[in-house]
Amino acid sequence: MTRKRPEPMQVVKQRRDAALNALVSGVPYIRFLNITFDRRGDELTGVLNFDDKLIGNPFLPAIHGGVTAAFLEVTAVITLSWAHLFERIESGDLAPEDILRDESIRFPKTIDFTIDYLRSGLPRDAYARAYISRAGRRYASVRVEAWQDHHDKLYAQGSGHFLMPQDPSPER
Repeated sequence: MTRKRPEPMQVVKQRRDAALNALVSGVPYIRFLNITFDRRGDELTGVLNFDDKLIGNPFLPAIHGGVTAAFLEVTAVITLSWAHLFERIESGDLAPEDILRDESIRFPKTIDFTIDYLRSGLPRDAYARAYISRAGRRYASVRVEAWQDHHDKLYAQGSGHFLMPQDPSPER
């Protein structure tokens, strides 16, 4: 009995990065806000790349609260989508180019999302990480933390509930 030889790690990393880029680049609002994602293993960190258009109060200056809320929600949705699609990406059933073209690929839908603004967002890059508390077939619960200089000094946090996309049922 011969085992199938595992793929080289570089090939696996390239496939994962291409799939994540396809997932993120398919949403115009994510591109507009210039949100990118850093992947380390199975953990995603959202990066809100600073731009002057993100300033809400020029007198402080501070990142607009709506931008912060969108950043946290986008991080939660992309993290949930990544977790939901990961097995299909790893098995090769879902190629990165199919993510953009396949209309059956759907994002989780927000049921509710609550933001706690802990301090003003400074005019610099921000980072966020989402933690999935519960993910079932229909429903998921997520909390998100955002920071700028030090992970211990959060400037915002959020929690949300999401309706998970239903996989297309096989036709009978």
